[in-house]
Amino acid sequence: MSPLARVQSLLTKPFMPAVFFLSGVIYDTVTLTRIDRLQDNLILLLYLAMLGALIVLTGRVGMESPPDPAQLAGSPFMRWVIKSRPYYPMASQFLLGSLFSAYTIFYSRSATFSGTAVFFALLILLLIANEFLRDRLSNLRLLISLYAVVCFAFFTFFLPVITGHMNAAIFVAGAMLSIGVILRVAQLIHRNNPARSREEGIGVTVPAAALIGILVGFYFLNWIPPVPLSLKFGGIYHDVKRPGDHFELAYERRWYEFWKRSDTTFPADTPIYCFTAVFAPVDLNTTIYHHWYYRPHDSRPFTHADKIPLKISGGREGGYRAYSFKQGLDPGDWRVDVEAGDGRILGRVSVTVVDQGGTQPTLATMSY
Repeated sequence: MSPLARVQSLLTKPFMPAVFFLSGVIYDTVTLTRIDRLQDNLILLLYLAMLGALIVLTGRVGMESPPDPAQLAGSPFMRWVIKSRPYYPMASQFLLGSLFSAYTIFYSRSATFSGTAVFFALLILLLIANEFLRDRLSNLRLLISLYAVVCFAFFTFFLPVITGHMNAAIFVAGAMLSIGVILRVAQLIHRNNPARSREEGIGVTVPAAALIGILVGFYFLNWIPPVPLSLKFGGIYHDVKRPGDHFELAYERRWYEFWKRSDTTFPADTPIYCFTAVFAPVDLNTTIYHHWYYRPHDSRPFTHADKIPLKISGGREGGYRAYSFKQGLDPGDWRVDVEAGDGRILGRVSVTVVDQGGTQPTLATMSY
């Protein structure tokens, strides 16, 4: 058997789709470093442009009927386009998979086990479902709806990166830009195309626009992770000092607790610090909040205790470092939600405050 035949035989194995899927996710995890990296964003933008062009070709040449003899008699490029029709669904699946994989990685860095996990879970679901959609990716309504999602997910973090602003207006602008892109794709499909009717054009764009409207609702429900911000580190400490370009963080640690990097229990009536490092893209200056909550015991819900604003600026790989300080906390469960300016949660730091009497803790120090 020739080497080419062996490769073709290997590609037909039933486990190969899973191999390609896992390989693609691992590759993206290793190579996609920063959400504000120009090279990564240009690649994603190229994928979006290629997928849009592929959807236009899918709609214009048709996938159901035999090719028009007049088209086959056209230019060599047109003949190549027509003869390549069977590979369009495969190419669309590859581009969609690459985009969903990249978005899953970027959004995972900002998602928490709160409401913001809803959109992240949707991306994971679409990433997995894409592996089974190849035979349906000639359906224009499905294709344009998926294209609406990948455009929306891209502009949600790309516009804050390039504008340096992160607010509801920028988010809505990204949603409107996504709608504009899908309308343009639909227009290119149906313009001067007698095989496509105006009613069909409306039928393929309305579901996509409605889907973007639902995702906008997700934003105002705080169900979308606050990309491009992400919590790189957070913890509770007895003291925070900055002797130079680093912070010294003091926390209680016994000699065998080599894994500890912050306090999980804390003595009452003692000054307490919440230290966080939040990544933000270059040129993005915004305000985050340390939102302190308290409950006296497990049977009671957490209630608001304090909300402390902290101005941060972007660019540092390890995140912008800042801390809030409180004194005289009552015994019970405390948590600090690290929130973006619009209330979406970047992360959460928890601690249990206990009455230890006059016992002096043994403190260790780490640098960050």
